[in-house]
Amino acid sequence: MDESQYVIEMNNITKAFGSFKANDNINLKVKKGEIHALLGENGAGKSTLMNILSGLLEPTSGSITINGKEEKIANPTVANKLGIGMVHQHFMLIDNFTVEENIVLGSEPTKAGVIDKKKAFEEIMAVSDRYGFKIDPKELVSNISVGMQQRVEILKTLYRGAEILIFDEPTAVLTPQEIDELIEIMHGLVKEGKSIVLITHKLDEIKAVADRCTVIRRGKSIDTVNVADVTQQELADLMVGRSVSFKTLKGPSNPTKPVLQIKDLVVKENRGLDAVKNLNLEVRAGEVVGIAGIDGNGQSELLQAIAGMRKVESGTIEINGKDMTNKRPREITENSMGHVPEDRHRYGLVLPMTLSENIALQTYYKEPLSKNGLLNYKEINSHARKLIEEFDVRTPNELVPASALSGGNQQKAIIAREIDRDPDMLMVAQPTRGLDVGAIEYIHKRLIEQRDNGKGVLVVSFELDEILNVSDRIAVMFDGNITGIVKPSETNEQELGLLMAGVPLEEVRKGAVASE
Repeated sequence: MDESQYVIEMNNITKAFGSFKANDNINLKVKKGEIHALLGENGAGKSTLMNILSGLLEPTSGSITINGKEEKIANPTVANKLGIGMVHQHFMLIDNFTVEENIVLGSEPTKAGVIDKKKAFEEIMAVSDRYGFKIDPKELVSNISVGMQQRVEILKTLYRGAEILIFDEPTAVLTPQEIDELIEIMHGLVKEGKSIVLITHKLDEIKAVADRCTVIRRGKSIDTVNVADVTQQELADLMVGRSVSFKTLKGPSNPTKPVLQIKDLVVKENRGLDAVKNLNLEVRAGEVVGIAGIDGNGQSELLQAIAGMRKVESGTIEINGKDMTNKRPREITENSMGHVPEDRHRYGLVLPMTLSENIALQTYYKEPLSKNGLLNYKEINSHARKLIEEFDVRTPNELVPASALSGGNQQKAIIAREIDRDPDMLMVAQPTRGLDVGAIEYIHKRLIEQRDNGKGVLVVSFELDEILNVSDRIAVMFDGNITGIVKPSETNEQELGLLMAGVPLEEVRKGAVASE
């Protein structure tokens, strides 16, 4: 093949942090006008490699060739000049600036030393129309949806003349409709001759958009394949290095006594409106109850009320037969309750603290982790090492700050901490958001294990296949209440979708009978 067809060649790239190699001799070649997926587990080194390409990190060794010419990408400004733009997973936007101000920030067009707003507006509208972005440059970023914010990030790179766009996990925060729109935008960009590198671990997305895919595992490049020639299963096995099961194996559940009983619960949201409206729910020991629903139907407020993080207006919450309504979070966790919160950065971890301190957060005040009010760091660190190994948390060691771990490994650390306490009731929100198939398989197995050990498990997830996979019973939430409780074996995604849209169960089932 003619070498000049490659817009990017990354040759033998190694990036070491101390003795830890995040990238170990990786090769990546991207053709002009293709969507090239970079697939790997959490912490495999995908983001590190792209941070090197976009000038945020310098490689320890290796070379980079852009359009046939070897380049040294010392910083993001050099990357911009070479036509490389990165759309980050966590958007780099300023909330109280307008869309337009965010896009031109740092490369404003000027006329006689003054920012030429008219020219900026015209240029932005021209790019926006060309790619069908449909955005309003005058709107404040704080007022637009997450999907729109992402378009602003993409426009920002195009406005700077990017020919090579790097998308870092672009669909992690989008709704299914926004994902479809993003896919259309990506196809439009490559039609115009742009080249795209897509960092992801979602196999269905790769099948939907990518032309070729490079798989990296534990910092090494494993293979580059034509996406049309491989199945999702083959991609999953390449990524994890063994055969991965998409279905969790589980026997029938044997539920016994109730461990969580919620009666007539009313909880308000931040604006003072009722978010949970007279809700009733029971979780028994030895079962997994899944809560399905579209985001914003009271799930977050329900979980926060159970965990003691939000005030209950009326109704009761009993855990292990004890009234825990409006008790303090520690009192609730002490009553044998484990909680994996949906916002792992805000409520699950203290990011600047070490991994071992984070693992000790729920038990640091008890022996052997402390004695007479003094922390025993030897115990704290060895306890953390044990859990890191048991739960396969990928980290250089237990003393790095929690912020240094990839999202999936942060999640494994929280789940390790909560399961290790062996609570009778385990409440898990979005257990596998942002995780790769290997980690998802592992976490689902651990949840079923808790159930089989006679624990009650409550799982809230927006992923319907996850809910169908792990639950014994599924409660569907709509507008602060439960529209129906169904068994996974007796339902499907279509029926759950109708329940999630607020159609009562009797009508859904009647409709199914009528249409048969």
